[in-house]
Amino acid sequence: MLLGSPLTPLEHTARHALNFLHYNVGLPWAWSIVGLTVIVRMLLVPLTVRQIHSMQNLQRFAPQMKEIQKKYKSDRAKQNEELMKFYRENNINPAASCLPMLFQLPVFIALYYALKNFSKHPPGGNLAFLHFIPSIAAHTTTHWGGYVLLVVYVASQMASTLYMSATMDKTQRYLFMFMPLVFVFVIARFPAGLVLYWVTTNLWTVGQGLITRRLIPKTAAPVIQRRSSRTPAQEPKLEEPAPASTVAAPKQPGQVRKVRRKKRAGGRR
Repeated sequence: MLLGSPLTPLEHTARHALNFLHYNVGLPWAWSIVGLTVIVRMLLVPLTVRQIHSMQNLQRFAPQMKEIQKKYKSDRAKQNEELMKFYRENNINPAASCLPMLFQLPVFIALYYALKNFSKHPPGGNLAFLHFIPSIAAHTTTHWGGYVLLVVYVASQMASTLYMSATMDKTQRYLFMFMPLVFVFVIARFPAGLVLYWVTTNLWTVGQGLITRRLIPKTAAPVIQRRSSRTPAQEPKLEEPAPASTVAAPKQPGQVRKVRRKKRAGGRR
C-alpha cells in the first residue's frame, strides 16, 4: 500500500487513457493498450530524434574516445575528466540515448497497476486478444497464447536491441541480445497486457530503426592519423625529374659544340 500510494496518479492516468480509447474511440481493451503505446511513442518522437543524433555522435567519435580511454587507462579519474571535456567540446550527450527509455518507465509502471486493478475489478467488455489470449489482466503463462506472446516478445526485444546498440562493442551487444532470454522468466509473471505493451513498443523501435536508416544519412567518421614515437616524420615528396631523353641538357658557358662531319667518298677529309 505504501509503494502503491505515490503511483496512484500514474495508475489513474493510465486507466483514464484506456477508458477513453475503449469507450470513446471504440477499441477493445487489448487494442486500447496498443493505441496507448502508439500515443506514448509518438509523444517521445522529439526525444527519439535526440537519441538517434546522440548515437550517431557516439559512433562518429568512438575512435577518439577509445584513444582517450587507452591513454588514461591507469587513471580512472583523469580518464573520466578527459571524456567529459571531450563530450563538452564536441556537444555529445551520452544520457540522451536513455531518455526515451526513462520516460517509458512510468507508463510501464502505471499500466502494471491499472491491469492489476483490472484483475480485481474486471471492466465491461472482452479482455481477450486475437482469440488466443483469454485475458490481458491474467498472468501471461495462464494460457498457451501467452507463450506465443512471450516468443514474440523475445524476438522483438532482440531485434530492437540490434537496431539500438549500433555504438556498442560486440561484447555489450551480445550481452544485451542475451538479456531477453533471462528476463522472459520475470516477464512471464506479468499481466499479458503489459507484455503486449512491451511487444508493441519493441515493434515500434524496429520500424523506427528501419525508417531512420533510410532517411537519416550516416555521419562519416573523422580520419585519425596514428604515428608512434619510432615512426619518422614523413618528408615532403619531391617531383621526380623527367627522363633525360625528353629534356635538353643546358649549355654550359665556354663549351664549344663539336660537330662530326661525315666522310665523303673519294674526297678529302
